[in-house]
Amino acid sequence: MEKYLVIVESPAKAKTIKKYLGSKYDVKASMGHVRDLPRSQTGVDVEANYEPKYITIRGKGPILKDLKTAAKKAKRIFLAADPDREGEAIAWHLAHSLDIDLDSECRVVFNEITKNAIKDSFKRPRKINMDLVDAQQARRVLDRLVGYKVSPLLWKKIKKGLSAGRVQTVAVRLIVEREKEIEAFQPEEYWKIKGIFSASGEDFEAQFHGVGGKKKDLSNEEEVKEILNTIKGKQFKIDSVQKKERRRNPSPPFITSSLQQEAARKLNFRAKKTMMLAQQLYEGIDLGKEGTVGLITYMRTDSTRISDTAKTEAAEFIEKEYGEQFVNKSRVEKKSGKNAQDAHEAIRPTSVMYHPRDLKAYLSRDQLRLYKLIFERFLASQMASAILDTMTVDLENNGIYFRATGSKVKFPGFMKVYVEGNDDGKKEEDRILPDVQEGMKVEKKDLEPTQHFTQPPPRYTEARLVRTMEELGIGRPSTYAPTLDTIQKRGYVALDEKKFIPTELGELVLEMTLEFFPEVFNVEFTAKMESDLDEVEDGKENWIRIIDDFYKGFEKKLKIAEEEMQKVEIKDEPAGEDCEKCGHEMVYKMGRFGKFMACSNFPDCRNTKPIVKDIGVTCPTCHEGTIVERKSKKKRLFYGCNRYPDCEFVSWDKPIARTCPKCNSMLVEKKTKKGKVVQCVSCDYAEEEAK
Repeated sequence: MEKYLVIVESPAKAKTIKKYLGSKYDVKASMGHVRDLPRSQTGVDVEANYEPKYITIRGKGPILKDLKTAAKKAKRIFLAADPDREGEAIAWHLAHSLDIDLDSECRVVFNEITKNAIKDSFKRPRKINMDLVDAQQARRVLDRLVGYKVSPLLWKKIKKGLSAGRVQTVAVRLIVEREKEIEAFQPEEYWKIKGIFSASGEDFEAQFHGVGGKKKDLSNEEEVKEILNTIKGKQFKIDSVQKKERRRNPSPPFITSSLQQEAARKLNFRAKKTMMLAQQLYEGIDLGKEGTVGLITYMRTDSTRISDTAKTEAAEFIEKEYGEQFVNKSRVEKKSGKNAQDAHEAIRPTSVMYHPRDLKAYLSRDQLRLYKLIFERFLASQMASAILDTMTVDLENNGIYFRATGSKVKFPGFMKVYVEGNDDGKKEEDRILPDVQEGMKVEKKDLEPTQHFTQPPPRYTEARLVRTMEELGIGRPSTYAPTLDTIQKRGYVALDEKKFIPTELGELVLEMTLEFFPEVFNVEFTAKMESDLDEVEDGKENWIRIIDDFYKGFEKKLKIAEEEMQKVEIKDEPAGEDCEKCGHEMVYKMGRFGKFMACSNFPDCRNTKPIVKDIGVTCPTCHEGTIVERKSKKKRLFYGCNRYPDCEFVSWDKPIARTCPKCNSMLVEKKTKKGKVVQCVSCDYAEEEAK
């Protein structure tokens, strides 16, 4: 029997699709790209209109041979790679390798791997979209020209193994510039006064607001004393009471960047892990008797659009599960961002009938957590707005004003299912004020002034950096996770308490590249280039002209850099201790995972040691060593004695210098959902906040 050949990227995807297509279809996987630019050379002919020199990827020969054999036997060939630029390029390369006519309708695309979506896509095959291919090819050529021209320069002038990239170097620049902002930051003093008041026997909290009806900031202790001295007696008058009803709309369903951000906030997932799990959910999960099912729509998207079918199904589910009043009936859906290509839908469950509670037996713990996040976010996006009763109360005493604010959820709406996280990790809580009226007297129970200092801008977490890159138009959904991964592997940045800090190497490489290529490695150029690539995708711009406009100026700067860039010798910094194996001096070296200690007698002595941080606490077991920070194989922080293996003390919680006032045992600092607490390891003693 003659068969149709369908080619996808992965075996998992092939398995899922095969189930829906039946025995007439032979579904095979190309395992991603089969052709690419050579790794050993630039692979772009600058003199011939930047023509790429593609070769078969090493190791793909047997796969390509198998595909060619199947193609010869097939009645017709369908290329079903992912529905984006990368997928279109994979289809184009396959068509070239298998001699498929580019004018034939060989391309099928689907945004979700479900029976209906697959069947519909094969009813409407199309030609390979060369505008999409050209946009991807332009990106590949551009990145190759930048990377393969600047990187060898860095090898020659600094050290081997370095690299520069159009997007990755700008990401490093954001991190370095943020660090400079933090270093240059001058904290400013300010004060707050918290008041505890009582109305009809019910206590509530209010903050100092101003003087004479005008808002006033307190900048020093003298101003605080002046305010406190102005207050007369214990009674305050209720000057005004404002009650309002406020509607709050849900967040839109996930796009790639928002999924990575929320998974970092709520699940503590790195961007790379989030995308790996999302890929698995998209390609299909074995659900037992039902077989392999794709659980989510395509996970590389910048569109918040939802199909009418999905909206209808969600509305029916919400009405059945929560009641008719929870269904969104009037709200207009938020449009995708201005830079969004809107090529396909937002990330959502392929069907709300696949409820997370029914999938526990089939998904791994992390798969289930991510799927639950996607499911709840989508469901909430289709639900009614929440309604909150808000209340603002101004209290006055001799011209001094305090303000209390409160809110109470009147109707939860979407909040019954899901509320978006924030980078500070603070949860919203009802703050209910007593029922007071204007002119009413309340009693002051306590006034507590507190000194504060303005804080520098926060370091980038993965979530913050992805959000910033998205807002600035740097990169696209498929580039966020690989970019963050690359800058860490190169040793340009490191993670400290889940926040990015630049390394000395990262700062040095950035400084030297910016000296000679300031126009290339900046936000404006990178964002404009993304916009130009979108124009190519839309068929409005020629990719060769875009590359040529860039390369003419870049080539001149490259020649200047080769002549004028100074050679930098990175000297090994003494570590202040001798090698325990050969007696030579230990030095600090820079590796792909950051700094480490190594013997200066390398290669005769290959002794290396991690750099550990002494926290200044005496070991409670041996009383001779001190406690140092260490990392497990899974990069989890723990604490141990520096005399290990002679002393085997170890703790996941951070020991502190004080001992328990009740039993004199060790105190440790523990992290909880409410913050940090200090607890005794032997008795029930605990302190609410770490001191």
